[in-house]
Amino acid sequence: MSSFDIGVAMFAGAVILIMLRMPVGVAMLLVGGLGYAALVGWWPMLNTLKSLTFSCFSSYTLCVIPFFLLMGELATKGGMSAALFRAARAYVGHRRGGLGVATILGCAAFGAICGSSLATVATMTKVAEPEMRANGYSGALMTGTLAAGGTLGILIPPSVILVIYAIYTEQSIGALFFAAAVPGVLAALGYVLVIQVYTLVAPGAAPRAERVGWSERLARTRSVWPAIGVFLLVVCGINFGWFSPTEGAAVGAAAVGVLAVASGGLTFRDFLDALRSTAEITAMVFLILLGAELFSAALALSQMPQELSREVAALPLPPIAIVAAIVAIYLVLGCAMESLAMVLLTLPVFVPVMLTLDLGMDPTQVLVWFGILVLVAVEVGMISPPFGLNLFVINGLAKEVPLGQTYKGVAGFCVSDTVRLVLLIAFPGLSLWLPGLW
Repeated sequence: MSSFDIGVAMFAGAVILIMLRMPVGVAMLLVGGLGYAALVGWWPMLNTLKSLTFSCFSSYTLCVIPFFLLMGELATKGGMSAALFRAARAYVGHRRGGLGVATILGCAAFGAICGSSLATVATMTKVAEPEMRANGYSGALMTGTLAAGGTLGILIPPSVILVIYAIYTEQSIGALFFAAAVPGVLAALGYVLVIQVYTLVAPGAAPRAERVGWSERLARTRSVWPAIGVFLLVVCGINFGWFSPTEGAAVGAAAVGVLAVASGGLTFRDFLDALRSTAEITAMVFLILLGAELFSAALALSQMPQELSREVAALPLPPIAIVAAIVAIYLVLGCAMESLAMVLLTLPVFVPVMLTLDLGMDPTQVLVWFGILVLVAVEVGMISPPFGLNLFVINGLAKEVPLGQTYKGVAGFCVSDTVRLVLLIAFPGLSLWLPGLW
């Protein structure tokens, strides 16, 4: 086999193993190790693995991952999701589809201090699902709203996937956070519009909830300002240079912990659970990162990404069509693969391709824009039938709603996401405008 053929076989083998549910880090280590050994031998592979392990795990920059994960865990354990949902419900709950809209707004706000889609959907389901069910919401709209709203956890900064993308591509974490802001707002507005259209077509699917007085609204608003302040402090502090991304994540985790304790929502047992969960997820993420490093090194040796980039650049197609095709591949993969695995598996192949295209932007702008496209495509994959992860999380929490109903309920949100992806591809300025101001 030629080096190129070995690279293609590695990529296909990794995809197959991950789809067969082999642990992502193990699959990438196995395929990367075998591919590297096939190209240059076993001893060079073992020497490379030794050096990669040290360089990967000794990086100070990677400390940002456990800090952001801890911030999300403390927010979840501290019950901040309930306060955010109640505040949104106070203002829009009495309107048509109001509890659904409140769920979307609550997910967006919670995503600003969580950074994980699965944590957002699991937490907000526990808060919003009982109230929507009690008010007579249809199972399809209820579960579809919760599944779609949960994806805002990885789109609204800070996002763990964006942090990992920034580290991998050596881009500014702050710039990527700001680049995700406008697409995040568009996502929330699109989801609200879907709920309004759904309730126009099926008015009985979302009865109005009881109106809340202004005194209660103001009281609930005061309870969420500290959480909003943490989000602004972390994102603005990183982008304005008040502290590094790692320091910002540490400040955010400490601030969320203090707020959770002060509100009485975080017990010592919850704190220990948050630490344990953070450690488990961090270990999993770091194993995946190590596997991705070895996999990327083996692909680089095979020259497959470089040859593919030259072939793609020579195609008689406009660059924007090639970008659309790459995004379409992400949408297909997202239906059957976990988001972080999909990102780290494909970046070694697609980043070189993106950098060879004449898109009228400098390399930094291309990588920031592409990062947002990848993030949105991953987000769509999390709610795309038949294997979107958020759909199965919802199905496990709302067992009385058949999975088929959830598929129907999420269809409109998938359409909204597709429209947003088209807009982001056609108008890169939607992602690049805000970071370009600094």
